[in-house]
Parts: sequence; structure tokens; C-alpha cells
Amino acid sequence: MTAGAAGGFRRGYERVLEWVVSALVIALAVEVTVGVVFRFSGHALDWYDELASVLLAWLTFYGAALASLKRAHIGCPELVDALPWRWRRAVGVLVQLLVIAFFLLLGGVGAWILPVLATDAMTSLPQVPMSVVQSVIPISSLLIVVAEALHLIDLLRGAGPPSGAAPALGEALQ
Repeated sequence: MTAGAAGGFRRGYERVLEWVVSALVIALAVEVTVGVVFRFSGHALDWYDELASVLLAWLTFYGAALASLKRAHIGCPELVDALPWRWRRAVGVLVQLLVIAFFLLLGGVGAWILPVLATDAMTSLPQVPMSVVQSVIPISSLLIVVAEALHLIDLLRGAGPPSGAAPALGEALQ
């Protein structure tokens, strides 16, 4: 994948994740507001608090994928960026590989458990199988792996320190 194609893919991928996260925020806000209105009217909905919990979990997992893509989560990039440049790339690649391995494992176990959960359902919405609820784990894990792989590609392509970058603390003290 060329640098231009990778950049275009990254922008499109980020836009999709932003739309997913925004839709989940809106759905959660609407669902909680409806639940509160019904509760104040004396006709509480049986399902709104369980659905709100599921939406919040989904928002957390999909938000983590977006944060990972924006380098605001998961790999502690601030710690790696504080290293001298000659160590930054090697440690960055190692960190990326560890994060990718973790999310491949998490996604694999998450996918493995879905058939087990297919016979269970949400308590207040029995027509919704738990496998649908828990599908967020393998899906978001895959989304995070893609985000981390994009950063790994950037690290492997990088030949030297970013131009105009301030020296890391370790470089400034040398």
C-alpha cells in the first residue's frame, strides 16, 4: 500500500469510526432521555437501563478503536515519544506488535465465545441474543488491530526523526 493510499484509507476509516461513535452517542442520549421521560411519567420502561448499559459498552469499545486510530489510546505513545529517536522506532514497533497480539487474542476469544452465548438473551429484551450484544468484542478488536497496523506501517516506513520535531528529553540531555 502506497503512502497516499494508506493516508486515504486512514481518513476514510477514521470517518467511518467517527460516524459509528457519533451514532452510538446519539442513540444512548435518546434512549436514556426516553427512559427518564417514561419514568417521570410513571410508566417506566423495563428495558431502558439494560439497553443503556449495552450502548455504553459498545460506545466504549468502538470509541477505543477511534482513539487507537488517533493515537490517543492503547499503546501509551507519549512514553515511546519521550525516548531518544534511535530507541523510539524499535520500542514503537515492539509496542505495536504487543498491542496487535493482545487484540488478536481478545478478538479470537470473543469470536470463539459467541456461539456459546447464542442461546442466551438479554433479560429485558429476550428477542436480542447475547451473541449480538457481545459481538462488540471481536468486531472492535479487529477495528483496533487495523488502527494499530496502520501505525505499525507508518513506523516501519519512517526513516528518521520527524522533521522539525522537538528532541525527546533523553536527546536534549545528551
